[in-house]
Amino acid sequence: MVRCWKHSDSRLEEAQCTDGGSAASSQSHFPHKAFWVSLSASLLLVIVALGLTGHLGLSRPHSQSAQIVRITVPDQTGVLINQSAVVDPQKELVTFSVTSPANQTSTVLFDIKHGLICYKPVDQDSCFLRKMDKSDYDNVRSLLHKSKHKQSQFQLSGNGTQRQTEFLGVLADSQVDVSTLEEPIQALCQDSSVHWTRRAEGPGKQRLVYFCIDICFPSNICVSVCFYYLPE
Repeated sequence: MVRCWKHSDSRLEEAQCTDGGSAASSQSHFPHKAFWVSLSASLLLVIVALGLTGHLGLSRPHSQSAQIVRITVPDQTGVLINQSAVVDPQKELVTFSVTSPANQTSTVLFDIKHGLICYKPVDQDSCFLRKMDKSDYDNVRSLLHKSKHKQSQFQLSGNGTQRQTEFLGVLADSQVDVSTLEEPIQALCQDSSVHWTRRAEGPGKQRLVYFCIDICFPSNICVSVCFYYLPE
């Protein structure tokens, strides 16, 4: 409330009047404040929406990059060997799950980026490492090539499949610290001992083959990898 003066012909008369300017200012202030609050809330919602969209956009290619390829091939006795391979071109990984006729599954991981193969037999608390060579790269690339064309199932014939046998000697004195390995192999072998292996002609009569893992590729090549332990 402020004082106002009213002019008349005979005298100045004091009168009271309402501060209309202050009221108008208050009425205009609140809509102005509400506008900025509304605008800030809208911008926050837009930022959150863009963040979620970006996160989903980045995560979706990763989740969709891996493809499961199934391979079925008869062994020498005619019993079907069932295998599946998870092919991840972005991470350059191919992970085989090999199921034996006894319904036991071993895992073979091809880490193309680091040039390593890791074997994890189903019945042992051990992993075995080997460096990839040219034939390994060729076999895995055939699988990558097939997966790019969205082929997901392969039925290999017994007569048209080339079979190979490889012997790997386990180096008993070359146990590897799991923490020094790359993440894919760490995840596979986190509760296992890890040993290096080397290719050999064969175990000889004095050494026993402890286990074999058959791996088949869509290029009609099956490789039976057999392990034995070298002397201390």
